[in-house]
Amino acid sequence: MKNFKRFTFLPLLLLIAVCAKAQLATNPVIFADVPDLSMIRVGKVYYMSSTTMHMNPGVPIMKSTDLVNWKIVNYAYNTLGNADELTLSNGKWDYGRGSWASSLRFHNGMYYVSTFSGTTGKTYIYSTKDIEKGPWKAVSFRPSLHDHSLFFDDDGKAYMVYGAGKIMLVELNSDLSGIKPGFKPVSIIENASLPAGIGPGLPAEGSQLFKIKGKYYLFNITWPRNGMRTVVVHRSDKLTGPYEGQVALKDNGVAQGGLISTPEGKWFSYLFRDFGAVGRIPYLVPVSWQDGWPVLGINGKVPQTLELPASKGLIPGLVASDEFDRKKGSLPLPLVWQWNHNPDHAHWSVTERKGFLRITTSRLDTNILLARNILTQRTIGPKSTAITSIDVSNMKSGDQAGLMLLQRQFGWVGVKHSGAKKTVVMVSAQKGTVTGDDVPSGQHTIYLKASCDFEHRTDKGYFFYSFDGKTWKPIGEPLQMAYTLPHFMGYRFALFNYATENTGGYVDFDYFRIEAK
Repeated sequence: MKNFKRFTFLPLLLLIAVCAKAQLATNPVIFADVPDLSMIRVGKVYYMSSTTMHMNPGVPIMKSTDLVNWKIVNYAYNTLGNADELTLSNGKWDYGRGSWASSLRFHNGMYYVSTFSGTTGKTYIYSTKDIEKGPWKAVSFRPSLHDHSLFFDDDGKAYMVYGAGKIMLVELNSDLSGIKPGFKPVSIIENASLPAGIGPGLPAEGSQLFKIKGKYYLFNITWPRNGMRTVVVHRSDKLTGPYEGQVALKDNGVAQGGLISTPEGKWFSYLFRDFGAVGRIPYLVPVSWQDGWPVLGINGKVPQTLELPASKGLIPGLVASDEFDRKKGSLPLPLVWQWNHNPDHAHWSVTERKGFLRITTSRLDTNILLARNILTQRTIGPKSTAITSIDVSNMKSGDQAGLMLLQRQFGWVGVKHSGAKKTVVMVSAQKGTVTGDDVPSGQHTIYLKASCDFEHRTDKGYFFYSFDGKTWKPIGEPLQMAYTLPHFMGYRFALFNYATENTGGYVDFDYFRIEAK
């Protein structure tokens, strides 16, 4: 009997061990487009900023207490400016530009997030005492410092490290309003790509600078030709150098980021990986220290599991369903939403019809990528689906409205109003227009669905429509989604309405519901 108890107890222990392992976090920690991460810890709370380029509001601020489960809590700015490229005016657009890699810092009780823009040619620094509520103070100056790292040294002076290949250093004014007058940029590393090998490719960029136990550590990404995205780390006893460097990680292209520690003293490197149409997705890699160097990964590899709490999913922290019902005092749009370029606030509303998002046309456009007031959320992997209900009774001839998978190689399902009739269509950048059923006379509401499959980089998009919200009919061929550099962003679910003949038509979206698998 004693032996029986012993042998039945052992499988129980194994079962407990398996269950415990199942509750660990897994890589990628975020299966969605959250590139160019910059991260800080203040006490027991982590904050992270990321790149969203031409989307507004811009530079999202995310919060976590465990490094795995994140929630958007703020943005650094509403818009960068009002140039034609930013407002989609006169045939110009800002796809793939806007603001790029940000740098997030906490210094003397203040939070700082900086970014730069190839559109405006400026560097921006935003500061606040309350990173979750603001308000933000903004300063900007020229030039635009590429992939910079904002850095406060122990003497209180502020610097920026920036560049590609050759890494440069500048000192800032005490109020951070610009480069200190008379300060000539200093080259601190002539060729930061060198540890990864000589040869043309992506020169070392994405600088993130840290000071740990008196030493300066500079993280960069480089991508040698015929190689892969690689993490290179340089260290020095002085800010100005000399620096010695080595390859810190070369595995599956997981690269570009920096260091973060837990309150318990564990270290991780936050990085990201290019993963096709869904975008650039974050990974966490455990870090140990050896001879004063950060050692990334387990035997040089990115582990699949992490000794961190399991993910609870990206809904509703980074994406979320929205019934468009608003309580008194709530935001007009939850923070999960971003506009494609600057919005025209006079022509959208969640109050004109209670419980609905209304988008009204204000001008004529010949291309959906030029249309204003396209409202977006991230798609998420491995698979995700969005459904919306749209009242099309107030469209005008020439109007087109619906649900889109937004990237350069876009696809959408919706309604096209032509003359006296409305027709369901699926439109793709690749194949043009596929016509579905005409909307029956007296039918005001159309239901639309878009599904994404990013598993194993399948990168397929599928479109459906329904007249009753129950019976769904597929339309068009599957969209072969592709991550393109002109847009430089993972696919987005998007709601839109634009005019080609007459202005003043409008549609009402009853809800947006997102599901993930």
